[in-house]
Amino acid sequence: MDDSKIGVIIPAYNEALSIGKVVSEIPQTVTEIVVVNNGSTDETEIKAISAGATVLNEPRKGYGQACLCGINYYNNLPKPPEIIVFLDGDYSDYPEDLNIIIKPILEDKVDFVVGSRVKSQRERGSMTPQQIFGNELASVLMSILYGGKFSDLGPFRAIKLAVLNKLKMQDKTYGWTVEMQLKILGNKFSYCEVPVRYKKRIGKSKVSGTLVGTVMASIKILGWIFKYYFKNGK
Repeated sequence: MDDSKIGVIIPAYNEALSIGKVVSEIPQTVTEIVVVNNGSTDETEIKAISAGATVLNEPRKGYGQACLCGINYYNNLPKPPEIIVFLDGDYSDYPEDLNIIIKPILEDKVDFVVGSRVKSQRERGSMTPQQIFGNELASVLMSILYGGKFSDLGPFRAIKLAVLNKLKMQDKTYGWTVEMQLKILGNKFSYCEVPVRYKKRIGKSKVSGTLVGTVMASIKILGWIFKYYFKNGK
């Protein structure tokens, strides 16, 4: 898949301070960068366009909703990309690490790759204690219930578009990342993790930065893990 077209989807809500940096630092191996402006009230759209991104406006709030908007856009292109990469618009990821994430797919080794925010490559304070605990708990539960080998629910990830479409993603809010990983496991698609760097985001997190956001995300993630387990008769 060395000549594969690569599309990027970046959900963004009020990320005017960071989105230009994210877009401009994505490697030129990417075919198109789509920023889904998820109801921002700042200059996110303007900054993203100035940096060279295609901007889609999705007024219906939700991380998953924004991702679904981006997927729909790519699926309706005359020649959709073979690989889709997701990353956040807050500059906590290192955009240049995209090449590391897509490499196992380009080499036809796997269908799906998660960038794992390992402690050794993570800036101190870049993840809150509740984020770290939640990721570890979700990973342990996926291991026990599904035999999974994930260590993180990191947002920086890559997947073959054909595989992504088969997952029939549904979640429109906080459960997007764990839903994808559960369905990868449930459908027995091949996957791996690669260690990636992670730094403090620009601005305040809309999820982990608030008590309500943290609680709602935790409920959603655990709900998906158990709901999917019992739905599939495990």
